[in-house]
Amino acid sequence: MKQVRQKLTLDRPATYQIKVPGHHDASWSDWVGKITITIDSDVDGLPVTTLTGKVDQAALHGLLRRLYSLGLPLISVMWIEWGSE
Repeated sequence: MKQVRQKLTLDRPATYQIKVPGHHDASWSDWVGKITITIDSDVDGLPVTTLTGKVDQAALHGLLRRLYSLGLPLISVMWIEWGSE
């Protein structure tokens, strides 16, 4: 089987995981397509909200700007996998 190497582009959707501090509700999933929201705790027991979803680069930047406008610091932004073409 031939392995295909994919190149990061601005218009290709990919799955990203974004973590912010605090407990934020499921209404956030309406911001950009279908985003899964989970609430976990950090090592100190404080709540951390994780947003996971498939978006393109424009939507990702829009989501990050929205989080910034709410005054939320980012714990992490991580690429998980390529979306389907």
